[in-house]
Amino acid sequence: MRRTHGGAAVLDDAAVADGDRAGGGGGSPTLATEFDFVLPRGYVDAAGGLHQSGTMRLATARDELVSQRDDRVRENPGYLSVVLISRVVTRLGTVDDVHAGVVESMFASDLAFLQDLYRRVNQEGHTRAGVVCPHCTGEFAVDLSGGRLGE
Repeated sequence: MRRTHGGAAVLDDAAVADGDRAGGGGGSPTLATEFDFVLPRGYVDAAGGLHQSGTMRLATARDELVSQRDDRVRENPGYLSVVLISRVVTRLGTVDDVHAGVVESMFASDLAFLQDLYRRVNQEGHTRAGVVCPHCTGEFAVDLSGGRLGE
């Protein structure tokens, strides 16, 4: 569930949302399994269209295992993140099929953003990051998955 804290959007604890993207909406909370994001730069398709918003789902054990058996990963272990990201990004603007070729064509900063988001939602269970204001040294959390640069 999104809420605001110090003007920044943050997620409530432990990726538990009451119906945000995981369906439901009854009295009991449900586990958030999908996370919306906005890329810092955006993917530019072959026709010149810019795609910045998307959705990433939680990875399964199968995603990780299948990715490691991929021939491209066997030849170049650095390719693992490209295959993993292409398996878990379910939506990217109006792109119907997010595959490894799409991820390969992203700007490096967008790939780094998605790698960090993947790590946060699959290992830490949330998309929040603690930050310190450079002016007042106040500490607060920001939601890395949403918003545009500078917001």
